[in-house]
Amino acid sequence: MSTAAALGLAAQDAIVLSNSNKVILRLLPGDVLARVAPVADQSAQFEVDLASRLVGSPAAALEPRVEPRPYERDGFVITFWTYYEPGPPASPADFAQALHRLHAGMRDLDVPAPHFTDRVEEARRLLADRTLTPDLPDDERDLLSRVLDGAERLTGGPEQLLHGEPHPGNVLTTSDGPLFIDFETCCRGPVEFDLAHAPDEVADHYPGVDQGLLHQCRTLMLAMITTWRWDRDDQLPDGRRLAAEWLGRLRTLV
Repeated sequence: MSTAAALGLAAQDAIVLSNSNKVILRLLPGDVLARVAPVADQSAQFEVDLASRLVGSPAAALEPRVEPRPYERDGFVITFWTYYEPGPPASPADFAQALHRLHAGMRDLDVPAPHFTDRVEEARRLLADRTLTPDLPDDERDLLSRVLDGAERLTGGPEQLLHGEPHPGNVLTTSDGPLFIDFETCCRGPVEFDLAHAPDEVADHYPGVDQGLLHQCRTLMLAMITTWRWDRDDQLPDGRRLAAEWLGRLRTLV
């Protein structure tokens, strides 16, 4: 609130909208969205730069009343974004159209981003080091390891810059339609990897989907996010319950 006020934004109150690895705040009465993370989080500048290049795409915009950059204070990094009033839920067709437009806007962007298999490797390292995942049962560890090892055999169509995790939690429903947020997980890979994170029905409305590759990506995605929930440092609320739910779904796919 002090940082926003110093920049000329009215901030007499703050409402916590999300509290996980980042804290998301709505500052009032100025109606600005603040994303706050430990200063060790190095994704803030990347997200600001990417948002500046995605103007015209269905992506949340930066707050136009302040300089578009990260602000550091007391060991935290803060970025300011436009606040959008919630709109009606997006249909699978609307979601698919917005994701297709986002991919079109990202396709020719030349920005540094890891390959999606690098993110798979991060999950594999968690499984390999029992001190990082001490509570994970051995049978589940073995299943997740087998699935993640299969990433090396995953082949498909053309690759491009992706959102990385366009699940409903990273989509704002607004009066202007769905808008994507949280681009810290950007990576390169086939569009099917992004579609794997979206509700299943979305792929039915996305043009040119490789269904075999999509199945492989869904299996891989479930193994990755289930592994992350067993990380001893994971901060996602209700993470272990979600891990059990996702593991059950994973068993139906392998």
